[in-house]
Amino acid sequence: MALVALSLVGCNVSQDTEDSASKAQGVRANVGCPDEGAAVQVLGSGGPIAEGPGAPGRAGASYLLWIDGKPRLLIDAGAGSFLRYAEAGGKLASLDAILLSHLHADHAGDLAGVLNSGGFEGRTAPLPVVGPGAAPRFPATSEFLIRLLHKDTGAFSHNGGYLDGTENKPLLVPHDIPTEEGAGSPVELAIASDYSVTAHPVHHGPAPTLGFVIEVDGETLVLAGDQSFLSERFVADLTGLKPAILVAHHVINGEPGQPRGLHRTPEQIGEMAGALEPERLILGHNMERSLSRLEEGLRAIGLNYDGPVSVAADLDCYAL
Repeated sequence: MALVALSLVGCNVSQDTEDSASKAQGVRANVGCPDEGAAVQVLGSGGPIAEGPGAPGRAGASYLLWIDGKPRLLIDAGAGSFLRYAEAGGKLASLDAILLSHLHADHAGDLAGVLNSGGFEGRTAPLPVVGPGAAPRFPATSEFLIRLLHKDTGAFSHNGGYLDGTENKPLLVPHDIPTEEGAGSPVELAIASDYSVTAHPVHHGPAPTLGFVIEVDGETLVLAGDQSFLSERFVADLTGLKPAILVAHHVINGEPGQPRGLHRTPEQIGEMAGALEPERLILGHNMERSLSRLEEGLRAIGLNYDGPVSVAADLDCYAL
């Protein structure tokens, strides 16, 4: 495994699932995250479509890792998640890094807003931004930041100080992780001394994409990201890991015609969970087409995984 040194060092449905499933919509009241220990907060539990009655009120995919009451990692910043980031108390000043699984708008569309807000916080330390390398029609993460922020040619050139650490902005330090079409090797990221992060290339159609494994205080969090059943190495590498939490993206149902080359069906989510053996499975990235067949999907998951399952809503927080 490569090490990238960054610039800084039948289905047992839980009550939480039933609560989420009964409404399966909107934003849950923010229960907050604990002041001690590690937790993952779901900032955005939805997908790329501005959906109506079927799944309203859900921001695009985004997560915060909290450790002892401080937000330490922002993972993705999908469209709409900027508002949830503010409601959760996210601060650029306390982040160790930003991790981008891939560069679809429902995962990176609100990054500009997060950075714009962070420019008012007075942070001076450099900030790593980790994401995938380039592929046809997808820039590398480093190039994406240039296109977004360059002082002369960027879409938001007024925030160009992020690229050279001037204008009261912290320097963004991009790290492009090769994905090799979802078959690349895992890369350990040297982000902080009190937890570890490993980036795992996964298959998500033509989009270079990463999943992330985070280990903190003896517990493991797996953020599977957007991945299809073709992410065979991801499952092989993590089989028997027994993480505290596996977050899987609940984008499609099991019906014919669904984009299986991009995402896992509920049955395939269950197969992944059955191999990894998490203590708890969290379903994120929920869309109307999956929520409308939720009970059927839970049964399909239960063919291979019999642990507790929760359907995430925006601002839900899960302790590791």
